[in-house]
Amino acid sequence: MLFQQLSQSPVFRGITPEEMESLLQGAQYRIKKYSKGDMVAFREDRCENLMIVMKGSVKGEMLDPSGKSIKIEDIMAPYPIASAFLFGQRNQFPVNVTANEDVEIFSLAKESVVDLFQKNKVFLINYLNLISNRSQFLANKLMFLNFKTIKGKLANYILKLAAPDKEQVTLPKSQSEMAQFFGVTRPSFARSLKEMEQEGLIETHRRDIKILNRQQLIRLLQQ
Repeated sequence: MLFQQLSQSPVFRGITPEEMESLLQGAQYRIKKYSKGDMVAFREDRCENLMIVMKGSVKGEMLDPSGKSIKIEDIMAPYPIASAFLFGQRNQFPVNVTANEDVEIFSLAKESVVDLFQKNKVFLINYLNLISNRSQFLANKLMFLNFKTIKGKLANYILKLAAPDKEQVTLPKSQSEMAQFFGVTRPSFARSLKEMEQEGLIETHRRDIKILNRQQLIRLLQQ
């Protein structure tokens, strides 16, 4: 069962359960369980293991200077946690990691990860692709957080969904989820969305958004 689950993870994609069992012989690993709300890792804890969510999901959060929690992302089974931070001079967790629900996490010691790099080329390539994708995600997230206003964040989000030439997009999250993603309250998010509609920038219907003034949306990015 364990090897079947692991073979579904992007880190081990293309490796059969039988190959997984052989690869992990002699490796240092364990499975740890957490309850909903438990802290899996604190920001700046040492990242010494490749951690893969086997069941449930966790969330990565950071605190702004005022102490407000900003959710960076949810990580669901069978995806890894902070894989880009296992190596490097400062291999520490960049965010707090909390269990969204009851979760099980597979942890593979760093030394065993290095051994697997040498034993299996597929695993090595999967890992390199994964950390490259994560680095790009974090870079985009940091750029997004630089926008000082909710309208600026909204404009950036809508324009990204609309690229390159769509005039209508659908928000993939509810208003509550979007507000949490932006690090603001739901009323503040809803008010900003309504103001953008009143200003003739967009037209909304539930999660559907029609762009009415693309140039003005672009100007919001510069505020």
